[in-house]
Amino acid sequence: MAKQTSTGTCNLCGGKFAKAAMTRHLDKCKTQHFDRETGSKRILHLQVEGRYAPAYWLHVEIPVDASLHTLDSFLRRTWLECCGHLSMFTIAGETYDVHPEPDPWGGPRPKSMSAKLGAVLESGMKFEHEYDFGTTTTLALKVVSERNGALKSVKILARNDPPAIPCAECGKPATQVCSQCVYSGPEAWLCDEHAEDHQCGEDYFLPVVNSPRVGMCGYTGAG
Repeated sequence: MAKQTSTGTCNLCGGKFAKAAMTRHLDKCKTQHFDRETGSKRILHLQVEGRYAPAYWLHVEIPVDASLHTLDSFLRRTWLECCGHLSMFTIAGETYDVHPEPDPWGGPRPKSMSAKLGAVLESGMKFEHEYDFGTTTTLALKVVSERNGALKSVKILARNDPPAIPCAECGKPATQVCSQCVYSGPEAWLCDEHAEDHQCGEDYFLPVVNSPRVGMCGYTGAG
């Protein structure tokens, strides 16, 4: 995929901003939109992006009394879920799993995703999420800031606009990606017309969707 400037949309005001400018914009935009909000609950602002596909990114808010399991479910629902694979967080050198089991090789036992965010995260902290330990999608997360308010669930503040990915044959927008060739380079991305002639065959094609899991396993998009 050719390198390009990543842009996104602020869900609070509808404005379009480059990825590098979105955090600064949200700092001001949140003040304008939440200045009259009542409530004393601590709320974390998280930035999430594909570790190896940083053109895909989110800014979200989530209450500190939500669990890692709640955040995991949100990430699966929004960006990742295809076949019910396992997942985990890595935070400050500790791993957190949905069903923590003893390490068969004698390593430390993972902790439970029932842990509350407020107990394991703080402003400025970076951590990681992995989904599917075969065809793994790795996300990099950062706690940007926190505020007090009345938010009860996860809220998307901003999201990247779909990257412009050209068909390798004609340059039109790609609509299909070959899951066999996706790691090989631009030749994996094709429009509907040229996908018909691709050597791997139609069984290996997945739709081009706005997610860092695009082209992996059986992922066809959120929902």
